[in-house]
Amino acid sequence: MVVSAPLIGVFVYQSLASLSSSGAWSIHIPHGDHLPDRVTVFDDDVPSVANLDPDLLGALRRAARDAANDGVEFVVNSGWRSPDYQKQLLREAVSKYGSEAEAARWVATPGTSAHVSGEAVDIGPIEAAAWLSAHGAEYGLCQIYSNEPWHYELRPEAADYGCPPRYADPTQDPRMQQ
Repeated sequence: MVVSAPLIGVFVYQSLASLSSSGAWSIHIPHGDHLPDRVTVFDDDVPSVANLDPDLLGALRRAARDAANDGVEFVVNSGWRSPDYQKQLLREAVSKYGSEAEAARWVATPGTSAHVSGEAVDIGPIEAAAWLSAHGAEYGLCQIYSNEPWHYELRPEAADYGCPPRYADPTQDPRMQQ
């Protein structure tokens, strides 16, 4: 186990780096839902942070303090989203991927999105997501989708039992079937 954990961390880091270079890492924020540069989990004046579920935000802040001791800073690429912004992201995804079915692999509807309910956060940069991949379960922070290594949600039981298995993408998540 001691030998495999660093190897897993390197693999995750390399996977995240390849996503970054492919452009899958970037998130377009439209005017009106604009996130200032370098928003952290401590920026209470930013709606994307302030409107997160309080338990999720608390876990993120505990993890961010510990990550800072390792020289890693958490940046919120996307947190809480308004329903209108989520609709816009979905429209953009349909345009980009050519169909609603393919877009659903990346963007949920406003009615099913954990971002709209404040129960999800997208963390960057790559080093921060890699740190969470290695340590997040200790705080109840789990990667939910294999295709989105930046997307984390709170699973308090993970501190005792580890994170649940990931879904391949949101289309496999029963919550998205509503």
